[in-house]
Amino acid sequence: MSEAGTLIEQIAQHLQRPVDAETRERARLHLLDWLACVAGARQSAVAKIAKAAEPDVLTRAALLGNVLEMDDIERTAILHPGPVIWPSALSAIRDVSESMEMLLDGAVRGYEAMIMIGATFDAHHYAHFHNTSTAGGFGAAAAAVSIFGNDAQAMVWALGNAGSFAGGLWHMRHDNVMTKQLHATHAALAGLWVARLAVKGFTGPKALLEGPQGFYAAFTKAPKPMAFGDNWAMARVSFKPWAACRHAHPTIDCALELRAGGRLKAPFHVETYKDAIAFCDKPDPKTEAEAKFSLQHAVAVIADGRNAEPQDFTVQAIAALASLRSQVTLSEAPEITALYPAHYGARVNGLELVDTRGDPERPIDADGLIIKAEMLCRWGGLPDPAQKRMAELALEGSDPATIIAMLEDWL
Repeated sequence: MSEAGTLIEQIAQHLQRPVDAETRERARLHLLDWLACVAGARQSAVAKIAKAAEPDVLTRAALLGNVLEMDDIERTAILHPGPVIWPSALSAIRDVSESMEMLLDGAVRGYEAMIMIGATFDAHHYAHFHNTSTAGGFGAAAAAVSIFGNDAQAMVWALGNAGSFAGGLWHMRHDNVMTKQLHATHAALAGLWVARLAVKGFTGPKALLEGPQGFYAAFTKAPKPMAFGDNWAMARVSFKPWAACRHAHPTIDCALELRAGGRLKAPFHVETYKDAIAFCDKPDPKTEAEAKFSLQHAVAVIADGRNAEPQDFTVQAIAALASLRSQVTLSEAPEITALYPAHYGARVNGLELVDTRGDPERPIDADGLIIKAEMLCRWGGLPDPAQKRMAELALEGSDPATIIAMLEDWL
């Protein structure tokens, strides 16, 4: 153990520092983006089940945050913070009736813990475990403890207990099931629960990460060093402009660039990094979920003149694009794999992009996120006034209760 304490003790101290105004404004963008993802999924099959089975609106919202595959992502940790952190933070703020600033600060700290810990996971971990799930409980716990008072000792206990039952196996990718939504929701609820207990004195293991029977020993072969940066990790989180797996986004981006120049012609050959092919080599998708995880379908969508919106991955679109998909071939590009996960790149018919629209290197601004939010609201069946209200509450609102009330109206 370091003289500075265990890794969790160091994280707890790291999270004590104040959140600056600029980062709070950044948090509002992520809040808007998560709300838009929930809005867009409100007519999905998951939403129907959530409404029938779950009495709490924030649990229902948690189940919807990654249905459309448009939730935010941090590349180095290969995880999606938004659908985990915001339900936990909103649930905690509802408990204590605190300010919007408290909500935003809690979310920033939640993103920080989730990303810091997730970025230490190795390739062995990601091959078997869904990082959003395994790292998510840590982030949800940090967000809630921050809102409950940001006590360092409670933070240690909550993080230790969150990690003690972390999980989320990737096997669910092999079936047409809803388990991925359950992963994010379980992480959010588990983190919230251990935070509530910790602030009342419920203890937890402080060496849970590096201990002899701890997280790293069980879930990794070669964990990466923990990085304690001066800047908040939220600043390096990417937004997703297209309704597909993030591993498909570089390919979509390349195809869009080729199409804009009149150069997207069949046959199509995609070269990309190893994980993109491992997750998204699906030449003959049968379901909406499979289409969102298909590089072949992603290229076909763009070649057909579509814009990779939710309607472009439905069973109707799958049937319509079969001929174009059959003209797409894939191969790994080792030089692109070598840049991953710091950069997600692809090459389509010779055109290469290293960073994708929505990444910090090619950011989407507030106006772009509002356009995305409006599109998702329309897909989710919400009228124009609801779209405007969502943007106003997320970007300018001062009372978190109004956001929870809005979710009640939606769900």
